[in-house]
Amino acid sequence: MGYKKANDVLPEELVILIQKYFDGDYLYIPRKKGNELSWGEKNGTKRAIEDRNRNIQYDYINGSTKGQLAKQYHLSIKSIERIIYKQKE
Repeated sequence: MGYKKANDVLPEELVILIQKYFDGDYLYIPRKKGNELSWGEKNGTKRAIEDRNRNIQYDYINGSTKGQLAKQYHLSIKSIERIIYKQKE
């Protein structure tokens, strides 16, 4: 989430009105209903993790051990197991 200066994106009258209620602090304005993004969608993190998990599953099916995968992907064996078993569902 990036911050923008209210003076740069809102009309001056609206900034003055907001300052009557909320002056000099951060204010979060939520997205409109229907425009929400789930975690990681905006910056591609969600997609990258899904790709990584598919690669882990592929490598496991093709003979890599859980220990090898844990070292290769810098994850715990428990995390590797969770990925492998989740992919099977």
